[in-house]
Amino acid sequence: MKTHQDVILRPIVSEKSYDRMGEKIYQFRVATDANKHQIKDAVEALFKVHVIKVATINVRPKPKKRGVHRGFSSAYKKAIVTLNQNDSISFFEGMS
Repeated sequence: MKTHQDVILRPIVSEKSYDRMGEKIYQFRVATDANKHQIKDAVEALFKVHVIKVATINVRPKPKKRGVHRGFSSAYKKAIVTLNQNDSISFFEGMS
């Protein structure tokens, strides 16, 4: 049985994610085997908010090159979570 901390791995920090915080849309890196119901329950339990919508994306690995070495970045699953207009995640508020 996965705990909520096992489902939500970390927030995604990018310019696009900061722009969408004003629309109450937050992005997280989640466990690859987590489904939308588990993600919704984890966000609601960890941050005490009401989730309206969850969208998930499997991010594919990208080719990387550093000098003569070639490889790929890691594949991961991303969750885009839309909250109720009255809610916000205070963890992100200090960053924006």
